[in-house]
Amino acid sequence: MTNAPFRRLRAIAFATVLAAFAAMPAAISPAAAREAPASFADLAADLLPGVVNVASSQSVQARAGNLPEMPVFPPGSPFEQFFHDFMERNRPGGGQGGGQGGPDDGQGPDKGPVRKMQSLGSGFVVDSSGIIVTNNHVIDGADEITVTLQDGTSMKAKLVGRDDRTDIAVLQVKPDKPLHALSFGDSSAMRVGDWVLAIGNPFGLGGTVTAGIISARGRDIRQGPYDDFIQTDAPINRGNSGGPLFNMNGEVIGINTAIYSPSGGSIGIGFSIPSNMAKTVVAQLLKYGKPRRGWLGVRIQQVTPDIAESLGLKEPRGVMVAGVTEGGPADKAQIKNGDIILKFNNQDVKELHNLPRMVAETAIGTEVPIMLWRDGKEETVSARIAEMPEDDSKPAALATPAAPPAAAPVAISGLGLKVAPIGPETREKFQLNADQKGVVITDVGPDSAAAERGLRPGDVIMQVQQEDVNNPADVEARVSRARKQNRKMVLLLIQGQDGLRWVPLPLSAPAKGGKSPG
Repeated sequence: MTNAPFRRLRAIAFATVLAAFAAMPAAISPAAAREAPASFADLAADLLPGVVNVASSQSVQARAGNLPEMPVFPPGSPFEQFFHDFMERNRPGGGQGGGQGGPDDGQGPDKGPVRKMQSLGSGFVVDSSGIIVTNNHVIDGADEITVTLQDGTSMKAKLVGRDDRTDIAVLQVKPDKPLHALSFGDSSAMRVGDWVLAIGNPFGLGGTVTAGIISARGRDIRQGPYDDFIQTDAPINRGNSGGPLFNMNGEVIGINTAIYSPSGGSIGIGFSIPSNMAKTVVAQLLKYGKPRRGWLGVRIQQVTPDIAESLGLKEPRGVMVAGVTEGGPADKAQIKNGDIILKFNNQDVKELHNLPRMVAETAIGTEVPIMLWRDGKEETVSARIAEMPEDDSKPAALATPAAPPAAAPVAISGLGLKVAPIGPETREKFQLNADQKGVVITDVGPDSAAAERGLRPGDVIMQVQQEDVNNPADVEARVSRARKQNRKMVLLLIQGQDGLRWVPLPLSAPAKGGKSPG
């Protein structure tokens, strides 16, 4: 009897727990996977007529002295004689019926025969009048392009425009009747795990359908400045390049462009250009014959934890400006070397490759807000986006400080560096430009943090903690001030053989066993 109240309390508690579980939202239950389609047959039948084969040929002048070598076989092997005869027959001026080149054969003393190199790829129709999209690398350098439809009809194609940075090309054919056109979908709506269908011309076999899922998004495979690939495990092989990747609504959400494969065949890692990027490029190629991209005029580098700490940024985010092109949009907006771009047009800049793509996709002439991290606080400026010049490789111009006074080289305590002002002797010794400003590094401790981070004699320190330095005393003063502010890192702007870059160095004693130079 005495245990009855406790039994009743346990029963009430148990009932309460059950009720709580029953009341929990359904969102915490395991996500139900959508069933795989019973068949892709109907979808494939609708889409195949819009996918084409793209064949290109290029004339190549072979050099007589640049022939492939014969493979080495054991003496007396039947293969030895076979390859010997084969090489002789194909040698310019040799073999049966070869003869010597006459005066009208177009061959000089160092020239071989003109040979046709052919490549095969895929493409798809985007306008029934005969507009076709493919990869640039499928037709790059081609003298002649042939498009073959699903029904076997072949037509010569004209190149409308191409963009090597995104690997997209637009072709035009003149069909006798309207073609089966495909439509672009919204690639941003695709999620990892969604079903996709790929159609192309692998190994020149003709229209081939494969299926898979989206494996990842936003892949940077270092093919160009605007990498944002969709990764899929739908089998993609050589010849699939330029073909479409479809969602289950039959919309093109990607252009199959590259594979990762040690063997050259599909191992389930393929990459496609997102349709949202492709749509913009295709529209520009059709209108202008070339891409027209937005341009800000900055060089950037990744914000590392060390850089963030040295500038008082709580966490590494955004990208750091490592150069500003004189007269460009950033220069006019008073964006400075050393600023960190946190947001562009109200969008967070999360990774290094985000900003170039954001800027490129911005309409030319648009005024956009840019949030910066400068002098320990956020600041917003406004920049008018210009059109990217044909050659954006010229170095960014920086403000030039006054000429440094003569002074003896000095060791910078704890950094493992020895520096000197730039004068006639250092200019000649380290082959510096006549207009080079800053402080030159004359020695680097072999076991120092500076050496570990790639600094070497001849590199020039342009700024310390985002302030210009004109002589060794300036460097010492900036480093001393950073120590007094309890900074763990000091940030140097370095001009080296590879251009400008920001290098953070720890404000501590040299690495164990290391010694300051000199």
